[in-house]
Amino acid sequence: MGEELIRSMIRGLNRLIILWLLSKEAMTGYRVMKELERITGQPLSPGIVYPLLYELEGENYLASEWRRRGGRRVKYYSTTPKGRETLRRLRETIKTPLKEALKELLREE
Repeated sequence: MGEELIRSMIRGLNRLIILWLLSKEAMTGYRVMKELERITGQPLSPGIVYPLLYELEGENYLASEWRRRGGRRVKYYSTTPKGRETLRRLRETIKTPLKEALKELLREE
């Protein structure tokens, strides 16, 4: 049960982490997937990451554009103004006592 609880909690953060990553720079879906794996320590399949990207794009939190890289076209994702505003509001929400509780929770003993 412990492992499933950890995976479930991390899955709940994936959208927030994607918004944060893409607010810093535009990335391909593959790179988003690899960054999520690096940050969460959890292996993620394209079947998990790409539906999240499509969902966030469909809700206008992300935009995408095709770029040429080498001899092929690659889709890059970035945050929209709505995505950046949502991320700002999430940061404000976390600045409440929740931030202190999270810091305490994450403090090493």
